[in-house]
Amino acid sequence: MESPAFVQRFRLVGLLTVVSIYLLILVGGIVRSTGSGMGCPDWPRCFGKWIPPTRIEQLPAGYKEVYAAQRVAKNQKLARTLERFGFHQVAANIFRNPSQYIETDFNPTKTWIEYLNRLLGALIGIFVFLTVVLALPYWRRDRAVFWLAFWSFILTGVQGWLGSLVVSTNLLPVMVTIHMGLALLIVGMLLYAVNRSQREQEGPQPVSYSGALLLALGGAVLLTFVQIVIGTQVREEVDMVAFGAHYADRAAWVEQLGNIFRFHRSFSILLVLVNGYVAYRLYQLGSARLNRLATFILVLLVLEVVAGITLAYLALPALVQPVHLTLATVLFGVQFLAFVELRRAMKSRRQPAYPSVVA
Repeated sequence: MESPAFVQRFRLVGLLTVVSIYLLILVGGIVRSTGSGMGCPDWPRCFGKWIPPTRIEQLPAGYKEVYAAQRVAKNQKLARTLERFGFHQVAANIFRNPSQYIETDFNPTKTWIEYLNRLLGALIGIFVFLTVVLALPYWRRDRAVFWLAFWSFILTGVQGWLGSLVVSTNLLPVMVTIHMGLALLIVGMLLYAVNRSQREQEGPQPVSYSGALLLALGGAVLLTFVQIVIGTQVREEVDMVAFGAHYADRAAWVEQLGNIFRFHRSFSILLVLVNGYVAYRLYQLGSARLNRLATFILVLLVLEVVAGITLAYLALPALVQPVHLTLATVLFGVQFLAFVELRRAMKSRRQPAYPSVVA
């Protein structure tokens, strides 16, 4: 059954948006690995300009003190607001954060790396807005698709605001973690919207009911999410060790990492076992779509393990750090798609096919 033009357009833009978000995660990892996170001390502009400076002579006199004072004032206002809403621990962390008083030296390369990261983020905002526009035909056909696209757009705006807080708090760990978690939520919503939008054109491939497998697959998605969050904390610890070592003697950094790194490494064993079991069970169902997704899961898992071993035993090469993070987020997306597809296939076994709704 040939898809209507509006379905094809929504699928194309939706998938393009998801790919762009993954690209942004990769670029964000490059920003962290190169130490460019504070390349622009303000937001959304960079050193007060829409086109970043390339020479220190273009900066205002005493720029370090100027931007540090602006950041501290913004952080104190944020902390007081969070305290009023009951987030006392987060507020206390912001109040106590000593790095907010530190302004990094101007580096044109790092400034432009961070600025390109922001431009890609703005482009994604446009893509997500287009998904909302292209989801309008689903208002009468399948309203959930429209709402998924709409709330993805709203959350993308929140993500941009959180990005400004990440800068103003000078990469406070809790802000970085929330920023990453929200990115994964947006990816999941968009993937589900695109998958659901194809239901009328792509009939389900029914499989036998397997509640245990669905539960295991849901657990794999959750475990991957937790591992990514733990990974952001490991990344923060790496940054602290690197700063303390003045970015020298890289080979000794891993030995100085604390228990969070060892837990992250051990937790990966559980991930391998759970995903191996899930892939094995998916292959037994005889569904071509689920077989493809199981293969993707295994390939991504192998690549992720290889990247992790490379980081742990080859002195944390900077180029591998963003790849490791991006592979983990792609694995999360494929697992989530497999969960959605399995749930749909199981439902189709018990219910009649999804009916078309005439506009």
